Amino acid sequence: MPGGRLTLEDRRLIAAWLKDGLGYAEIARRLERPTSTISREVARNSGHSGYRAEEASRVTGERARRRRKPPAPAAPAVSRGYDRDPEAVRRFETDFTEMMVETGLPRMMSRVLACLSVSDDGVHTATELAQRLQVSPASISNAVGYLETQAMLKRERDGRRERYVVDEEMPQRVWAESVRANQEWVKIARRGTAVLGTSTPAGARMDDLARFHARINEVMLDDRVAVFVADAVTVLAALLHAGRPLALESLSIALGWSSDRVLEAVRVAVEHPHVAGPVTVVSGGGEYRAVPLVERLTAAQVAALDS
Repeated sequence: MPGGRLTLEDRRLIAAWLKDGLGYAEIARRLERPTSTISREVARNSGHSGYRAEEASRVTGERARRRRKPPAPAAPAVSRGYDRDPEAVRRFETDFTEMMVETGLPRMMSRVLACLSVSDDGVHTATELAQRLQVSPASISNAVGYLETQAMLKRERDGRRERYVVDEEMPQRVWAESVRANQEWVKIARRGTAVLGTSTPAGARMDDLARFHARINEVMLDDRVAVFVADAVTVLAALLHAGRPLALESLSIALGWSSDRVLEAVRVAVEHPHVAGPVTVVSGGGEYRAVPLVERLTAAQVAALDS
């Protein structure tokens, strides 16, 4: 069949025509194959006595069998002793992957993220991911690199090994990265507006783009405050319970949060007084403390309380 695998009969014809002195191009024309197919076939399967059809067919078959090694069985998801249906978990992981693919995330990145997400500790090494997903380490490396740029996972060093982590702060990191990326859209679109001029069609289009992303950014920043409200209240509760000023590192350790998360919670508490009611956070000397929000009191009320 033209374009298919060479058969034993094809190889016998090649051997006969080579003996007749025909070139690769003429043999390829007669077999309706690319010339490169004939040249590769002869180069791969010629021995001391030249090209022999039966020997070429045998060697090609052995080569194909070596390539068809059965893959190693995929490692099952670690259950950590929880009573779960493994098949249901596998189906969910597949559905989760397909959802991310349908919403725009490349397939390999989706598979890695889903694999990490259904793991209770949210941690895997590159070797573990490659075994679980039955792909090459290079595929894992490319996927991890992409996910890291999108703040969807982070790297941790465990001795000589790198571990890839999806933790409870991942949604906040993704949100922050989305806000940052949208701000870049606003900046470049405004620059384009200035370069092209709003009186031109291209400039007007760029101005619309800048306004669109600026509005999205306003909405995202408002929603981001809502995301960190609970964190802001938790920080205030921690400071009130401690009853003394605490440094950023002490707060991070006590709450088990990153310093960035603590700082964002403090910022929300300070910039949005309605979040914390009658309490706010003040900083000084590298420490934070909770204090009454006296702005809620009138001057007369403060004077009465101080007397």
